[in-house]
Amino acid sequence: MILSVTLSKPVKNISSILGDDYVRVKIKRNVSSGAKADEAYLAEFFTEKQVFHKKFSEESLGEFLGRNAGISFKVCVERTEDSEIQILANKKGKISWLEKKIGKPNSDLGEVASAFKNIKMKTGSGSSNQTKNRILPDGIPVPFLVRLGIQTAEGKVIASKYDKFRQINRFLEFVDDILPDVTRIRTERGDSSPVRVVDFGSGKSYLTFAVHYFLTEVRKIDCEVFGLDLKKDVIEYCSKLSSELGLKNLNFAVGDISDYSGGKSPDIVVTLHACDTATDYALDYAVKSGVSAILSVPCCQHELNAQLSKSSAPKDSPFEPFLRYGLIKERFAALATDAIRAELLEKSGYKVQILEFIDSGNTPKNLLIRAVKSGNRECPLGFESLLSALSLNQTLRKLMGEK
Repeated sequence: MILSVTLSKPVKNISSILGDDYVRVKIKRNVSSGAKADEAYLAEFFTEKQVFHKKFSEESLGEFLGRNAGISFKVCVERTEDSEIQILANKKGKISWLEKKIGKPNSDLGEVASAFKNIKMKTGSGSSNQTKNRILPDGIPVPFLVRLGIQTAEGKVIASKYDKFRQINRFLEFVDDILPDVTRIRTERGDSSPVRVVDFGSGKSYLTFAVHYFLTEVRKIDCEVFGLDLKKDVIEYCSKLSSELGLKNLNFAVGDISDYSGGKSPDIVVTLHACDTATDYALDYAVKSGVSAILSVPCCQHELNAQLSKSSAPKDSPFEPFLRYGLIKERFAALATDAIRAELLEKSGYKVQILEFIDSGNTPKNLLIRAVKSGNRECPLGFESLLSALSLNQTLRKLMGEK
């Protein structure tokens, strides 16, 4: 049974075949207990800027792969319960198949990298066991997860912490996705130093510990990870935990994102729910430092919302209806804020995607901005004073090049 499929390296005329310029397709088996037959697989179709979702039955997935694996996409990787199959097409269109058997996971903690395998676990709803691939699996103890109260000493995820466990794994998937681009950019720069990651607004540092563990233990990448937060007691706890676990090159400090200067520029900047303009300060630092990749989950976009009122838009403005009702205005302001952030990152030389971080049933703050460096252009407007200095109309007009 197919558990997951990834298709990449599309042919030049992919839009005429599938209707859009897709660069990658990721398909996973739907493990929901109530999933219907025509919802057996969940697919994400990625363009450079967007992601589209689709559902497949087992039959329709087979038909889709038959038409596209090695044909529309030159690389296809299928994972089953006991093997990994690569379908590859060369420049002349010749298709080859490579199959690698997957062994049983090693129970040694130092070999958790081998635990990309399938483990029987209960879903968060407590329903019957389902098979699910996770970077950090349920059932194998990970030291920092145990100490942070997410797993028991035996490695079982605590029921009340299952949403946090899923959130951590989902974020690590995004980190894994950008690693090839980060490696390519570092190679082009001739940079052989450890991969540097800064987590702004690290809080209890679930993600900070997770990224360090993933890079060092799973991917075996030499790295330096740094967490910054305003709360002294939280930073002291995280520093103590890092020391007690004997983690090298994982450090924490008390500080404000708005005036952080740091040392050597990082390769990756991450923010999870950095509140309001803290996200903008983090993006501003990332752009000015020329980081290779940014993963940002914004939170509490109040700044623009506070500026908006019915009188801030002319009566004939297309925005006026969005300001009439409080809840709609709040959501519109949040979406407008993130759209502006994405546009500014594009204009600063980044390829940007707006993706769903995790199901909105687990957290309402489920939008993730993923940006990968693609050029050296300078941002025409700074993030620092973006939201406080400009009204929505002024900002949009400047972004569109109007006076």
